Amino acid sequence: MKKFFKVVVARRLARTPIGLAVLGAGWFLGRRRRRRAQEQGEVNRPRSRDSRGRR
Repeated sequence: MKKFFKVVVARRLARTPIGLAVLGAGWFLGRRRRRRAQEQGEVNRPRSRDSRGRR
């Protein structure tokens, strides 16, 4: 459900130039955050998921 919500919000934001800028900034910041976490050895890893992809 969370992924579906993200897709709906992204499609809605992508309709406007300001929304595209917001999506681009979020993508860039998220990418930096993931890269920095990987370089630190993933100390703060998210909780593991079960076989169905649930927490």
